[in-house]
Formats: sequence, structure tokens, C-alpha cells
Amino acid sequence: MNGHPDALASLDPRLSWRAAGTADLDGWAALIARTAAVERPVWFERRADLEQVFQSQKNPAAANTILGFDSQGVARAYGRITKNPDGEKAVGFGCVDPAWQGTGIGTGVLGWMEARTRQRFAEDATEGVAPRLRLHMEQQHTHQAALFEGAGFRIVRYYNEMHRPLQDGLPAVGLDDGLELVGFGPGLHEPVRLAHNEAFRDHWGSEPRDEESWGFVVNDPLARPDLSAVVLEWASGRVAGYQLASHDAVSAESRGYKEGYTDLLGVRREFRGRGVAQALLADAMRRFAAAGMDQASLDVDSENPTGALALYAKMGYAAVSTSMAWDKEL
Repeated sequence: MNGHPDALASLDPRLSWRAAGTADLDGWAALIARTAAVERPVWFERRADLEQVFQSQKNPAAANTILGFDSQGVARAYGRITKNPDGEKAVGFGCVDPAWQGTGIGTGVLGWMEARTRQRFAEDATEGVAPRLRLHMEQQHTHQAALFEGAGFRIVRYYNEMHRPLQDGLPAVGLDDGLELVGFGPGLHEPVRLAHNEAFRDHWGSEPRDEESWGFVVNDPLARPDLSAVVLEWASGRVAGYQLASHDAVSAESRGYKEGYTDLLGVRREFRGRGVAQALLADAMRRFAAAGMDQASLDVDSENPTGALALYAKMGYAAVSTSMAWDKEL
């Protein structure tokens, strides 16, 4: 068993534990899929997503993942954390095979996440910041809420997933003079990253995206640049705003509808109030509809400081589910 001894101390001895390796991809993905088949989350990681874990230099899998195997070598539980080197929090991910839930294994995985988070803060020498671990869950997963609350986590934020049917007519929104809407491609990857960091500087919980983390965004297996767009200022060529979209064909089959998903929508501060976000959303709806989607979807912080929730409602989006962020200061 490899890993950090202090972090490993909480893990259940009924399973054999070690860091995830590339040879574990199929078994790891199968574990998540088995759990998702029972818990039915809005989205879950698949093999292609897990492949990205092994590409990270900031969060190497050998130190920041743990997999638990039964006596037949089947993966039954996992934990993983990520943290920016100068970030104020680590974010935890994990699950326990439904057949093994309720046995205390989840508590042990959570303990591993906490211990590894403390180690990461020490390794990164994050000055003046207490170690903090953040977990996300969907509201219907009450067993997770009981686990988190019992471990001393508290809810710090609520998020709304919102859907907008594309059969109800599409809005026509124009742009101010001096602005133009263009497609998203490799030449705009870096300008949009910089615009994103600036646009989200005043958003709760957001941390700047470096080249590595942004690479995971634009190269995400579900990313759809053809369904994405950018608004530019003619005179300067600066990015005023952007809408980055994805589509999950697999979940469309199980959920019974196709959705174009706006993963990121942002507008630089000096361009706010000029209809940039509305134009990007209207463009996204047209792109989604042309691609055969049934609805447009997105996720929004319920306390977003830019008034995004009201904007989405005005554009015809309605909340369909809620998720929460839980924090624990270690």
C-alpha cells in the first residue's frame, strides 16, 4: 500500500488501498458508473474524464488519489482531492460502491481526504490560510448529507441547475455597436482564459485558472467548441464575454432528452450592462437547437453577485434541481 501514512490511517482494512494508476482506469470508471446507476446524479465522471486526472502536474494521482479493492480486486471505493498550489481550499471527490455503503468505508475515505488536505496545505506552504476542504453534493443525496454533517462539514453555498426548453421560441438579442460575436477556437483559448479570470474575480469560491486547469476545460471530453461563442470588442480585439458549452450524449440516452450545457458564461466588468450575456445565451440556444438539442441548461450560484439568476429567469430558464457546497476548516 503506497501513499502518505498519516492519511492512510483512517481507511477501512476490509479493502486494500493504494493510489490510482492508469491500469485502474476501467475499474475506477466502472465503480463510479455502478454508483451513478443507483444514485442517478446529474453528471458523473467517466473513463475519459479520469484520464485527465493522470495528466495533472499540480495534483499528481500518485499522491492525491486512493482506491480501495476487495479480495477479488474489484474497486469498491475511491477518494481524490485537487488543490491549486496557492489556493485557499482543496476540493474532494469520491464514492463508495452501493453494495458497500453504510459500512463506515465512506467515513474512512472522508478522513483520508481531510488528512491529505492538511498535508497539501503544508506542502504548498499556503501562508495565512487555514486548511479547508470543500465537497459538493446534489440535494437528493441525503446519505451524503448525513455523512458530511456527521464529519463536521457545513453548507456554505447553494447552486441551481436551470433548464430552458428550446421548443418555446428563441429570443432575438443584438449586440451594441463595437461588439461582435464569433465562434470559439484554439486561437481564443488563452484570451478567454484571461477574460475568465478577470470576470470571475468577484465570484464566491472562484480561483484563477492557470494554463493546466484551463487546458482541462477546453480539452474536456464533453466540450463542444461548435456550441460555444465569444464576444469581442472590435477596436481592441479584447474578449468582452464568452459562453463555453458541452454535450453529454450518454446521459441524453438515460435521461430521455438532449441538452446543450453552458459550463461557463462570463462577462468582463467594463462590458457588463451592455447585453453581452443575453446575446451569448441567445446564440447558445440557437446553436443548441440547430444541433438537435431539446433544451439549454446551466448551473448558477444562488447568490451570484452579478444578478445572473434573474437574467436566466428572464431568458426563460427555470430551476429544476439544487446542489450544495459543504466546507470544513481543518
